[in-house]
Amino acid sequence: MADHHAVRKRSRPRPRRLAAALVLVGALLLGVAACNGTQDSTGGDETRKVTIGLVTKTETNPFFVTMRKAAADAAKKNGAELIALAGKFDGDNEGQVAAVESLIARDVQGILITPSNTTGILGAIAQARRQGILVIALDSATDPENAVNATYATDNTKAGRLQGAYVRAALADRAPQLVMLDGTEGSSVSRQRHDGFLEGFRITDDSPAIRGRANTNGDRNLAQTATENLLQRTTDVNSVYTINEPVADGASAAIDARGLTRRVTIGTIDGGCDGVRAVRAGKYAATVMQFPVRMAEQGVAAVTEFAESGKMPSGFTDTGTELITDKPVRGLKSHDTDWGLQRCWG
Repeated sequence: MADHHAVRKRSRPRPRRLAAALVLVGALLLGVAACNGTQDSTGGDETRKVTIGLVTKTETNPFFVTMRKAAADAAKKNGAELIALAGKFDGDNEGQVAAVESLIARDVQGILITPSNTTGILGAIAQARRQGILVIALDSATDPENAVNATYATDNTKAGRLQGAYVRAALADRAPQLVMLDGTEGSSVSRQRHDGFLEGFRITDDSPAIRGRANTNGDRNLAQTATENLLQRTTDVNSVYTINEPVADGASAAIDARGLTRRVTIGTIDGGCDGVRAVRAGKYAATVMQFPVRMAEQGVAAVTEFAESGKMPSGFTDTGTELITDKPVRGLKSHDTDWGLQRCWG
């Protein structure tokens, strides 16, 4: 068992502990990963254990479940405590704002956040930073990016570009007939992946090759329903863009029910172990792997170092992307599903 890292209490303005924020501590505590004990002092009046807050978009998306576990494990290894909160759904900016406010009231040293609304969360982030709390974005950059101290995330435009280039190449000489299943309206991640895909696919947003589109909030069930509705209008489809693997899974179910699996190429982004297995099974053709464990571990390490030495991280750190498919195409570097299953969400 790792020793607790004791840090000297820094002098900083005390947050206003509003009654509403304190009530929301209980209401928003959707997932708490507490590592070794409580927030009490570990060494008298002048020292206390490092406490880190994690605010994800949801607590149900497998990507964020993996990130939360990795953050909890990293905190435990570093002798710190993790308080994990989440929005109720992808796009729940109010829930994330309240979560940040409750973490400020709990006097954490650092907050790791995957912002659902990259502008709507800025006020809460600014409030935390005024209190001397280190704030790091994971997975999704804020807008502007320098609203936080640092970002550890996927280059989402690059991920979209890889997906688009692969799907277009997989069509070979067939004219594209594309359905686009986006994430949450107003989300920077959704916009970046969407734009990157179009760039890689070599079409513009007003192209007649796009036969249908829908927002899915990154949710499997919404994606399945949206795809079913789009296929009622036309089955003249041979390719599908999906924002993430839950959406790809929903789209795949709807396409399979129509008997269109063999003629439709689905691409996606995430690279979770279930997603890699879905590629192997032929449910979708390729996935672009991300690395949420890296994001979580690097974020926890940065907060721990800040609490101990005052050193602040800065800038954007690209945590990596890799194309996974068992049907490689010329001109695109990729790895097969054996490689993917050995490294999925590492």
